Amino acid sequence: MFFRTAPHMVTLDDALPGRQEPAFDTAGVHRVLGTPIQGPFPEGTQVLYVAMGCFWGEEKHFWQLPGVVTTAVGYMGGFTPNPTYEETCTGQTGHTETVMIAYDPEQVQLGTLLETFWTQHDPTQVHRQGNDRGTQYRSAIYWTTPEQRDAIEASRERYQERLTQAGYGEIATEIRPASEAGPFWYAEPYHQQYLAWNPTGYCPAHATGVTF
Repeated sequence: MFFRTAPHMVTLDDALPGRQEPAFDTAGVHRVLGTPIQGPFPEGTQVLYVAMGCFWGEEKHFWQLPGVVTTAVGYMGGFTPNPTYEETCTGQTGHTETVMIAYDPEQVQLGTLLETFWTQHDPTQVHRQGNDRGTQYRSAIYWTTPEQRDAIEASRERYQERLTQAGYGEIATEIRPASEAGPFWYAEPYHQQYLAWNPTGYCPAHATGVTF
């Protein structure tokens, strides 16, 4: 019998070297919202970064929420500067597929974003979501304000209780400040809002079905 080796995080010393300049143009306008995906954003806009597996489907969950200014997909939490999709898929950059959410806190509650995050994937899975295996699919959330940090920690405890009651294990989500996770490297233009122009594209459901 053969066993697949469990994915493991690459170290800084072993990560791919990357490059000093982007390998592609990352500027653009959101295909659905019509807003710039790199800013500048309106005054008062806040940013949160989430990783929930394949970023194509996960981005759509957030651009559909009223009060979200813009979304974009990219790579975060790793070591390789200016990575490409192909490099990230090797697991040798250390990044996880990430969705950047720019939102107006007066129009959408942070709790709504966090509920979407927790319930639309399985945060108890380690370095994978369903059949998507690898550290690039790990669950993560990177905060940019102390208020976000406190809300994330409280929501984690609340959702852990619900998961435990439903028979799931411990939440494995990586939680840390965005400043510590490193830059958010925008993914290639063809990945941005992928399901808006390819609605039948790959979009597996990994939700546990456990309510928040």
